[in-house]
Amino acid sequence: MTKAFKALLAAAGLSLLLAQTTPAAEQPLLIDRILAVVGDDVVMLSELRIEATKMKQRLEAKNVSPMPSNSAIQKKAFDTLVMNKLQLAEANRLGIEADEETITRAINAIASNNQLTVPELQQALESEGINFNAFRDSMRDEIIVRSLRNREVTNRIQVTKSEIDSYLERSGGADGRTAVHLYYILVETPDGASPQQREEARKVALAAVERIKGGEDFRKVAQDISSGQNALQGGDLGWIEVNSIPPLFQPYVAKMQKGDIEGPVAAGRGFHILQLQDVRTGGAKIVPQTHARHILIRTNEVTSDEEAQRRLSQLRNRILNGDDFDALARSHSDDKASAIKGGDLGWSTPGNLVPAFEEQMDLLASNEVSQPFKTEFGWHIVQVLGRRQYDATDETRRDQARKAVRDEKAKEALENYLRRLRDEAYIELRLDDLNG
Repeated sequence: MTKAFKALLAAAGLSLLLAQTTPAAEQPLLIDRILAVVGDDVVMLSELRIEATKMKQRLEAKNVSPMPSNSAIQKKAFDTLVMNKLQLAEANRLGIEADEETITRAINAIASNNQLTVPELQQALESEGINFNAFRDSMRDEIIVRSLRNREVTNRIQVTKSEIDSYLERSGGADGRTAVHLYYILVETPDGASPQQREEARKVALAAVERIKGGEDFRKVAQDISSGQNALQGGDLGWIEVNSIPPLFQPYVAKMQKGDIEGPVAAGRGFHILQLQDVRTGGAKIVPQTHARHILIRTNEVTSDEEAQRRLSQLRNRILNGDDFDALARSHSDDKASAIKGGDLGWSTPGNLVPAFEEQMDLLASNEVSQPFKTEFGWHIVQVLGRRQYDATDETRRDQARKAVRDEKAKEALENYLRRLRDEAYIELRLDDLNG
């Protein structure tokens, strides 16, 4: 099995399992035991070892340096196991399932991404000691959890125009920055934290800033104390488009220079620390656009391909002989949304229309009318009315801003949702030392 294949499985949360892939003769004798009772389920020591191995492989696949301690990985793995069990239980209560077709598509995608057939994927997994049915069950759980989060959190997020405008007002970018590379530490406070608890967290965050300013590696400090999702990766958030920076961080990042540290910032879940590692700059975003109009004839049990093609050929001849395209589209096109506008599709950017349509449209000169051609929607003729190079910088910025605001709201909503699940659940710890 290739390193790239292992990395892909690790990224999907389905990496090689240590207890399954290490030859039996090399494995120490382990006595399994219950670490915690989670509702009607339990967390076993064997599960913890497997989850910790998966996490370690994901970190290795990303070449994380320095690597977090085994203790830090195991504690993160334990939290992940508890939350996965709570989410699967909640999904079951709500009747959320993963159908076999969806699971099969996901497995097909993994196979395809590795240039394998599904039987070849199965053979590759089993050659490494991974049971294919266990692999499929892992996929099922991933899909169920994702469906739960989409239904209960993500699909309920709304972003208003005023929120986008407010974000853009704060985003700055006057120095030409297009992207930033950030490191991040979160010193979390519990729900309903007392003033004393918040003060203790603030002191931890202040001490972390002093460690970093004193020359200690930010990533090592993040691995030691951060509660952020990227803690094990040293708090590395990677490259983020300027207009996709989380709104909480945006006003601070806008003023930071490379190497600067900001924080601790008191907000939301606790105290936040940022370091700006690098910046990228660039100019305006210019994209080619085409203005076109079309007439569509759909095929069905009454209208065959031959009939649709014949009717469009007749309409094309009428247009070439002087008939008005606008009037003919209003009278004959089956695309009702554009028909009322004379077939006008407006200005389109590459990728906006289906590939088969764009391919034919791109072959035309201005004002030229195409021969009839077929797409998944039916048969068309199309006329190009004009072409231009368009400055899409503003639209791109607004799209990025909308995504940043939505992602931030979804992240906060998900954190609150998961916290509520955990607060309302019965969890009984059976072992204080998770390093066993």
